[in-house]
Amino acid sequence: YGAEAQRVQRDREEVRVMIRYPREERESAGNLETMRIVAPDGSRIPIGEVADIEYGVGYSSITRLDRQRIINVQASADKDVTDTETISKTLYGKYPGDPDSILGEIQAKYPDIQPLKGGEAKDMEESMPAIIGGALIVMVLIYTLLAIPFKSYLQPLIVISVIPFGMAGAIYGHLIDFSNFGTAQDLSLLSMLGIIAMAGVVVNDSLVLVERINRLRREGLSLMDAVHQGGGQRFRAIILTSVTTFVGLVPIMMERSLQAKFLIPMATSLAFGVLFATFITLLLVPSAYLILEDIKWLFGTWWRGLTAGWKKRPETTAPTGSNA
Repeated sequence: YGAEAQRVQRDREEVRVMIRYPREERESAGNLETMRIVAPDGSRIPIGEVADIEYGVGYSSITRLDRQRIINVQASADKDVTDTETISKTLYGKYPGDPDSILGEIQAKYPDIQPLKGGEAKDMEESMPAIIGGALIVMVLIYTLLAIPFKSYLQPLIVISVIPFGMAGAIYGHLIDFSNFGTAQDLSLLSMLGIIAMAGVVVNDSLVLVERINRLRREGLSLMDAVHQGGGQRFRAIILTSVTTFVGLVPIMMERSLQAKFLIPMATSLAFGVLFATFITLLLVPSAYLILEDIKWLFGTWWRGLTAGWKKRPETTAPTGSNA
């Protein structure tokens, strides 16, 4: 395109003056041999007198990152054949510097090469610490909000105990792809976000069940009767709440448009996590409630026996006139 000689300001526009050889002297590589360069004394010297010209392969462009030259290798994964997680493990290995990986073999031959992740693999790696931190914060907030109305430090643990089972249901739900039956979905970043959202939903069923059992016990029912009647009275509400949530998310999971592809993993985690946790809630929560009461009874019995032993222990007094 030539070299910029000067810039001329005309009203609000800036005009650049460019200098270059005439078209007939710059149309072919052979014109390089006849090109002349300007010496410091102003004379024009053929380039062949000061340089050797060789033909070779050059880069059309050079890209740098942090002042280091990089080469971008890009590809799109066929989700019907493989997933990005498998590709990432094959390229980078199970741990940084894995010699059995593809890049590990390349680094063994060329030690100066430093591989850097990009695309979905990079986003997943950078987002996992934030997702784990967010999940821990969610768990603490849920526990705090449950401990205040329950006035107990242990009963919120019963409610939270269904969350790991909901996570298992969300992961197994990715084995089914409603938009393409017979295939499985990838566990992506949006799937993790859906699991966090699912954690706040699955506690609802456990919450209403534990609250009903507590109310029946305050009304004077025995422990076993309160658990039995509470589970029966809340069975229909728990089932209908979870099933309607799952059915409401099915249209999103069956959508095949490109815009819905990004939401399907999140909807899958939420739908199957809630559905799986529902059946676990009906069995686990009453059992955990009874186990917790047994533990409290055993601990109370042990503590009463220990304190009674303290009260019965005779006081030791020093003999009169001793130096004790």
